[in-house]
Amino acid sequence: MSEDVQNLEPRLAPVLALDGPSGVGKGTVGQLCALQLDWHYLDSGAIYRSLAWVANQSKVDAGDVKSLVALADELEMVCHVRADDVAQIEVNGEFVTDQLRTEETGDMASKIAPIPEVRASLLNMQRRCRKQPGLVADGRDMGTTVFPDAPFKVFLTASVEIRAKRRFDQLKSKGFDVNLARLLESIQARDVRDSSREASPLVAAEDALILDTSDLSIDEVVTHILDHIN
Repeated sequence: MSEDVQNLEPRLAPVLALDGPSGVGKGTVGQLCALQLDWHYLDSGAIYRSLAWVANQSKVDAGDVKSLVALADELEMVCHVRADDVAQIEVNGEFVTDQLRTEETGDMASKIAPIPEVRASLLNMQRRCRKQPGLVADGRDMGTTVFPDAPFKVFLTASVEIRAKRRFDQLKSKGFDVNLARLLESIQARDVRDSSREASPLVAAEDALILDTSDLSIDEVVTHILDHIN
C-alpha cells in the first residue's frame, strides 16, 4: 500500500467507493480489493437485498413504507469476506447469501431502494461500517451519497448483455433455474429504475475513475483499481 494511503487522516478511515449497475462485477472485485488492502468490506446492495428478503419473508409489500422502515430499523447485516468464496451475508443471525441472489429478491430490492424513508433508515447503518484501517464499499451511490468524501471512487460499467450473461452463469453455478432472456429484461428494467429514481440515482461521481469491464478479467479490474489507489 502506498505511503499516501497510509497517511490519510487517522480519525477518518479511507474508503474505496465502488459503484456500478447490476452484474458488473462489483461484489467480486470489491472483496478482492478488500482482501488485498486488508480493509473491511461492505456490500451495500446486500443491505437492500437483505431488507427485500426479510420483507418477502414477512409478506410485506413494496408499497407498505411504514412496515418496510420498521424492518429496516431492526435489520442487522454482516459481510463475511472469504478468500476462497463469495462474501457470506448474515442477516439477523441467519446466513442467507444464496437467497439474496435470486431474481425475486433482486426485483424487490430495486423496488424498495428508491423509497426515501427506507434509504434514510439504512444510510447511518452503512456509514457506521467506516472503520480503520479502511473500507471497500460497493453499491450504486457509495461515491455520490453514502461516502461523498471517499478519497477513492471507481465506477464500473459493462454492456447489459455481458452483465446478464455473468449473472446467468453465477446463478446457474449455484443450481438456480434461470432464463437468460428474462434475466436480460430484468436487468434492463432495473437499470432504468436505478438511473431514473429521484433518491440517489445510479450515476458516476464527478471525481470517479470510470472503468469498462466488458473485456477485462476480474484480476485485470482489480489491478487497475489497486494501481489507481496506489
